[in-house]
Amino acid sequence: MRLHTALRATLLLCSPAFAETDAERLAEIAQFFENATVISGPTIVDCTLSGGTETSCFSITVKPDPQDSTPGPWCPTSINDTAEAGGIWLKDGTVHDVDGAFITDLSTLYGDDTWQLYDEATGAVRVTDTQDACEAAARPDVAEEYQNYCVQCLPEYMDEEASMTYVIPLTPHVSTRNNPTNFAGSGIAANGVRLDGPAPVDAILAAHTIAPFDDCGGHVNTHVGYHYHVATDCIEGTQAEGSDAVQIGIAMDGYGIYSHLLLDSSAPEDLDSCNGHIGPDGYHYHAGAPGSNAIVGCLKAEAGCASENADQTCDASARPPRP
Repeated sequence: MRLHTALRATLLLCSPAFAETDAERLAEIAQFFENATVISGPTIVDCTLSGGTETSCFSITVKPDPQDSTPGPWCPTSINDTAEAGGIWLKDGTVHDVDGAFITDLSTLYGDDTWQLYDEATGAVRVTDTQDACEAAARPDVAEEYQNYCVQCLPEYMDEEASMTYVIPLTPHVSTRNNPTNFAGSGIAANGVRLDGPAPVDAILAAHTIAPFDDCGGHVNTHVGYHYHVATDCIEGTQAEGSDAVQIGIAMDGYGIYSHLLLDSSAPEDLDSCNGHIGPDGYHYHAGAPGSNAIVGCLKAEAGCASENADQTCDASARPPRP
């Protein structure tokens, strides 16, 4: 009996593909992304994962263009604006509406009188309103002239042909150590949008800037386009038969990413440090709470690749050492 239980636990940990052929798994993946803006794929390709394992992955190229919501808004333009004019920001696990009152209260919120994102005479909020301004303010060493700005990059700043290619193992290969999400992100949502790692909040705040997310938890940079740092109810997923939650994405290691709460609105129990556990349909992650700045805490298995180059061969083991 113990052997049977141990074998079942091993199979569940290696879900979702242990009982399927590659063709069956590929068909499931294609159906999962049926509402994404797919450019090509999914197809089966050879890949090398972050731990050096050579295996089979699925490759899918998508535009970061959600069909189930419209990205934005992010920054209000006046200190008189209500929450509908801006997005959200995270602090200490709390989600704040980025409205006019939030902009005026930043010095109190952070205990620092240097904060001044608006013109006191007119009430106008300083917003990056061109691509050049967005790129100068969004880089790690924020240009001095864009400090104390509300930073937003718009989807139209992206090249019309811009896309992202994700190469993810068909079958998860459990790693000897948990892996970070700061290389290729956490995964990809069912609508084709990148589920990213934690936002670099400290670096953003150091320049007295705010880079809000929209109400769906996403914002834009000119490398990967629109992407999520927060998982909200905007992301529509699918519910498999027998599952206790909605699957909203696939992690970079091949495991499913499920909604923060279960179908009965209760919180999942026994989550590990990566926000994962073994449920009725095998091991999977649950998205972190919206205020957590962590859709997935870490990756339990070896990760694949995410790239702007659709023709690049995936060798995730060639990444630089973890900082």
